[in-house]
Amino acid sequence: MFNCLKNPHSKDTRQSLLTFQAVTNSDASPATVGELGTWVFNQEAIRKALVEMIIIDELPFRFVEGPGFRKFILVCCPRFKIPSRWTISRDINLIYEEERLKLKWMFRGNTQRVSITTDTWTSIQRINYMVVTAHFIDEEWRLNKKIISFVHVTSHKGESVAKSLENCLLDWGIRNVYTITVDNASSNDSALGFLKKKLMSWGTSTVKGKYIHMRCIAHILNLVVQDGLKQCDDSVKKVRDAVRYVRSSPARLKKFKDLSEWLGIEKKSSLCLDVPTRWNSTYLMLQSAVFYEKVFYSLEESDSSFKSDLGDSIPNFLDWESVKSLVNLLKCFYDMTIRISGSLYVTSNTFFF
Repeated sequence: MFNCLKNPHSKDTRQSLLTFQAVTNSDASPATVGELGTWVFNQEAIRKALVEMIIIDELPFRFVEGPGFRKFILVCCPRFKIPSRWTISRDINLIYEEERLKLKWMFRGNTQRVSITTDTWTSIQRINYMVVTAHFIDEEWRLNKKIISFVHVTSHKGESVAKSLENCLLDWGIRNVYTITVDNASSNDSALGFLKKKLMSWGTSTVKGKYIHMRCIAHILNLVVQDGLKQCDDSVKKVRDAVRYVRSSPARLKKFKDLSEWLGIEKKSSLCLDVPTRWNSTYLMLQSAVFYEKVFYSLEESDSSFKSDLGDSIPNFLDWESVKSLVNLLKCFYDMTIRISGSLYVTSNTFFF
């Protein structure tokens, strides 16, 4: 049986193809920098790369069955047999099991301390979930973050949280726990009291477990700000009502933008409405609203519906002054929250000052 020798994708072709891979130039010069290499068709290697792409980019399994992807493969590599969504699902599960086993051996074989963070969450179906994340420094001095558990819990009570956390640590073979960071809630106090006794019985606690319980600084800041927002709740509510009025219809929003252009106020950020239970969204709303303060004054004079709909809820001069002071204050908390919310760098030393 003869094959066409001119076909570069002939299955009997053993010769490698030359490839050119672009390399990012550190000096940001316009010249193209790259490396020459060789490429040989390998069904399994391409399939593995496809699975990794779906994991990294969080693509749906049905992505491989889409007409656009199939056309792309047909053009760039016709010999590649596209796996089904079920095959992709099995491959991803195999990778998960392999990586899980590697991580287990690493936890059980190494002696470094592991810090734990955990939180509970209730879905819209009223089902309670708990996530456990392990943070540790590997042999190459890199900070690692691994989600080691995401499970259903019966309730947010301390006993339920403690049992789930204990089962997670036993399953992974983690005994050298350094700290456990949780929200500043009373239920977590009882949960950590139970775990402290467990770790001491295992003989792996440091300083008799004195510093095992770490309260989440981001949650403490959230409680402080939520309490402080109550002091100027009336002014915040008036600004929120004004922003909601503008954003309630495309016509009102267009009129607001026209007034902004007429007053010569450059559009740096659009008005956004907050979620009252999330103070950082309230800060972003107030920050954008203060920028358009003059536009709101102009809207009050030119739009009769604005006055009739809001009535006494239209923010006055004192309200705007109160909100400006609040924005300046909240900026410190907002910047601090952003700084300490990182997971790939150490954060405990950033808020001491």
